Amino acid sequence: MLISATLVATSFIVGKAITPFLDPVVLTLIRFSLAALLFAPYVNHRYGLSLPNRSGLVRYSLISGALVGFFWLMFLSLRITTPLNTGAIFTVVPGVSGIYSWFLLRERLGFHRFLALLVAMAGALWVIFEGDLQRLWSLDLNHGDLLFFGGCLLMALYMPLVKLLHRGEPMAVMTLWILITGCAWLLLFAFAKLFVIPWTSVPVIVWIGIAYLAFFTTIVTFFSSQWATLHLGPTRVMAYSYLYPPLIVLIEWLLYRDLPSMKTMFGVMIILPAMIIMQRGAMEVGVRR
Repeated sequence: MLISATLVATSFIVGKAITPFLDPVVLTLIRFSLAALLFAPYVNHRYGLSLPNRSGLVRYSLISGALVGFFWLMFLSLRITTPLNTGAIFTVVPGVSGIYSWFLLRERLGFHRFLALLVAMAGALWVIFEGDLQRLWSLDLNHGDLLFFGGCLLMALYMPLVKLLHRGEPMAVMTLWILITGCAWLLLFAFAKLFVIPWTSVPVIVWIGIAYLAFFTTIVTFFSSQWATLHLGPTRVMAYSYLYPPLIVLIEWLLYRDLPSMKTMFGVMIILPAMIIMQRGAMEVGVRR
């Protein structure tokens, strides 16, 4: 999960680097299409490929709608805001996901998850406003931060929808059809744009970035998260998302020798205890069981 969290942290930085060169909807479509093409041979070899029935396609389309909305808003927001801000905001996803699960699945949010949500939100707000309380009180928000927060509300819906709409099929099969139906959603919005983009002038670095996102931060993280869930449980796996902000700081320092201000670093450090709180809560539940 440390490897998986590091790969996901790099996605914010890679996304920031390539999003100025392609429309966010088109960028998301290419990423989903490439991930589906890379994933399909494995699913075909392991389980066989067959077209789902109408009910299955509706289920997968509902789930992919939330996922597509998140990635589109992520690429859109990264044109305006920073990878660190998006990483900090993403830490609210586990807590919000717990709230959705309470409404949709009647799962208890639990004291530890609620406390972790409060701690993560405090740290995220500190990072976003750079420790400036006056900006916080006046809600001087970056437009990109608002867009990404909207995306996080959609991403938080993803796992509860998977649990609600899963009908016993292998998770790899479900994931593939979520990617395929996601491509269908994106084609609705991107079809006209595909004919006006000057494809020959798109820099090579963009294609490398998309390939990286499709393989490492989509397929590799899928397998690592699935494997880790069997050994750690879903709540402890989810808790690793609180590592994104410090990992983004570390990666940006390694790449650019650039560090945020000490005030912002303090906000990053506030977020870290949220991971410990959620891990501890998950372990205590395991012990009681």
